[in-house]
Amino acid sequence: MAQAIRKVNVIGHLHPDSDSICSAMAYAYLKNQTGNTQYQARRAGTVSRETAFVLKHFGFDEPELITSVAPQIKDTDITKQPGISRNTSLLDAWNLMGELGSATLCVLDDAHKLLGLIAVKDIAHANMNILDDELLSKASTPISNVMSTLNAELLCGKQDDNITKGHVRVGTSPEMMDGVIEPGDIVLVTNRYETQSFAVSAKASCIIICNGAHASEVVLNAAKENNCCVLTTPYNTYAAARLVSMAIPVHAYMLPFDKTMRFSVNTTVDEAKKVMAKSPHRYFPVLDEEGIYQGVVSSSNLLNAKKKHVILVDHNERSQAVDGLEQAEIMEIIDHHRIGSIETSSPALFRNMPVGCTSTIIYQMYGEAGVEIPKNIAGLMMSAILSDTLAFRSPTCTPLDVAAGKALAEICGEDIPSYSDAMFDAGADLTGRTAEDVFNGDFKVFSRGKARFGVGQASFMTESSRKAAEALVGPYLQQGAESYELPMVFYLFTDVKSKTSDMMYWGQSKETIERIIEQAFDEKPVDGIAVLKGVVSRKKQIIPPLMNLLQDTENDDEE
Repeated sequence: MAQAIRKVNVIGHLHPDSDSICSAMAYAYLKNQTGNTQYQARRAGTVSRETAFVLKHFGFDEPELITSVAPQIKDTDITKQPGISRNTSLLDAWNLMGELGSATLCVLDDAHKLLGLIAVKDIAHANMNILDDELLSKASTPISNVMSTLNAELLCGKQDDNITKGHVRVGTSPEMMDGVIEPGDIVLVTNRYETQSFAVSAKASCIIICNGAHASEVVLNAAKENNCCVLTTPYNTYAAARLVSMAIPVHAYMLPFDKTMRFSVNTTVDEAKKVMAKSPHRYFPVLDEEGIYQGVVSSSNLLNAKKKHVILVDHNERSQAVDGLEQAEIMEIIDHHRIGSIETSSPALFRNMPVGCTSTIIYQMYGEAGVEIPKNIAGLMMSAILSDTLAFRSPTCTPLDVAAGKALAEICGEDIPSYSDAMFDAGADLTGRTAEDVFNGDFKVFSRGKARFGVGQASFMTESSRKAAEALVGPYLQQGAESYELPMVFYLFTDVKSKTSDMMYWGQSKETIERIIEQAFDEKPVDGIAVLKGVVSRKKQIIPPLMNLLQDTENDDEE
């Protein structure tokens, strides 16, 4: 049977650029207009300043962050086990465990937040602690707990009161009780008037009359005067004495919150399995993002975790995708890059076109579906096209991109030259930014066979902003490469108006990487920079020659 789809995440690549974010949002909107399934745009990383400008300009918030699409606890069948209050008696907890077939219960407050955990072994421990006759008072046991545990009737006193001091005593006769009963004690008595009266006069806080017997009006009046609670239970003295300790509230024996192993609904199934393998417990509480109790899970709950359903936009390289992709169900891929390394477990719609921007493809899909494009969505797609094609200056730009960009500008009412200048200027602003921030702004990892490298790119409208970025990022290239465990990285600082890119680089062997650059681009680096005139497209002008050269080098090494 096909797995029910709860929600589909539409996700761009890691270190998202404007196309990655805008295409995800525009495509999610389109899908939500054409079906009943919920589609949600997500981002796989921090948005760039350029993208932040676009979102703010057209009135959007950033999409919610997603770092992994591996199954989470919320993708399992969480057992909806009821919780209990902190004042629930041990006996009631024990009985509920029997009804549920569970060895563990979760203790909750009035807001359904977890306070702790009570297990069978905790109740067994309490039941075996027969020598401690102050348990009821130490636990501040409610009178109502004693009533429910002993199936008792309240003859005098308040069931909302708590037992806060005293020992549990068995009163057999006044003679045996003399000198033993202290003020505040809880005394189990029989139907003898003398025994009941003596316990009350000795200032007992509660007397429990066994065998279903009652008290005389004289005893009850005396009890009222002495603030003594009077109960009658059908159990005999032996049974009542054994049972009364089970009236203790569970908070006295529960494992407290800070020592309770628990999971968030967002905990991955893999992580939960690791924790369970090391724990003696079988059931684990599950809390939502606000800390509200949702139920419990055991290892058996994790066996049939539902896969997350995803649509990938603007990438089809495994190295550029979120974690856990191999455990997700890829439904669609909409992209304009070379066909990469992502595999699917079942057939998926794959739409890949040699255009300058993913949003150009999505613009066509709106037309095919007959869905009207809202003004703000048109602004997103227009921005993505202008960003990816460098305002139609990139060699990746096709007539389809130009036509789509102009049509979308008409819908959203923007002037392309002035808007694109403002957008690129926003992206080039380095105020308050770190080298790491700029480096990761638009950085992608590529691989083919054993060859693995990274290429980043930043676009600038002015020479001064470009030079400032080079000075900031250049010294960071080695650290950036090491953070990704890459043998080499290349970074393009592109002057949009002159259609020229300064390529900075770092490699484990300076001689080797400079030879690669010279062979791939026929340009010898000078002082750590290769000036590549007419080069503005990473996808079309940088990746193919590097891939071919590094692949050839790998083949030569194998021979």
